[in-house]
Amino acid sequence: MKRALFEGGTIMKKLLIIKTGSSDQHVINKCGDCDVRIAQCIGIPYDDVRVISVYENAVPILPDDIAGIIITGSPSMVTDLEPWGVATAQWLKQVVKKNIPVLGICFGHQLLAHTFGGSVDYHEQGEEKGEVEIHLTEDGKKDPLLGVLPARFSAYSSHFQTVTKIPPDTVILAENDFETTHALRYKENVWGVQFHPECVGDVFCNTIEHRTYGKALLRRFYDLAVTAQNDEKTMRWHNS
Repeated sequence: MKRALFEGGTIMKKLLIIKTGSSDQHVINKCGDCDVRIAQCIGIPYDDVRVISVYENAVPILPDDIAGIIITGSPSMVTDLEPWGVATAQWLKQVVKKNIPVLGICFGHQLLAHTFGGSVDYHEQGEEKGEVEIHLTEDGKKDPLLGVLPARFSAYSSHFQTVTKIPPDTVILAENDFETTHALRYKENVWGVQFHPECVGDVFCNTIEHRTYGKALLRRFYDLAVTAQNDEKTMRWHNS
């Protein structure tokens, strides 16, 4: 499903992917790297995406034509941030002031928690890996992003570390018996998910339902970002 590049006679803003790591080569060979899969799940051409590979020491910037930001997963650990991770966290503190929708995935989710004053550490039960069942909290059911999912849903998860202490004013949106912070809302339009909505190919051995839920979540985030962009345009028009 391709999205229009033009709306109301103006060029639509793009999605910015902050790439914090790369998938294993066998995954890339079968279904593409994480940035490619994110675009495919949303249903937009890859040309509508800007990618900054901060893990390769690319400097994070915020171009003017960005509607929303997704921070990917990574083999790196938040407890042992490299200089690029420290720089990205500092950059995020400035970005959220601009009220741009942000979604962190796995490492990106944990980096947001770290950025906003939470704590991250190794999970006391070890690794959570594979297809898992997750349920929404009551807040999650009412959330504009997570609320697109059913009360119970399956997702692919692969992580050793976890958010052990949530930042102030953060809302828990989804959890399971293993992971109590599978989805968090950090700010009004800043979310993090511990699971991987972009992991939807055969290589991940997941079900049709799982793929549907991952795509639905990423498409919903994109739609919220575009809506926020249009609301900003309307506000500027009324104030002009």
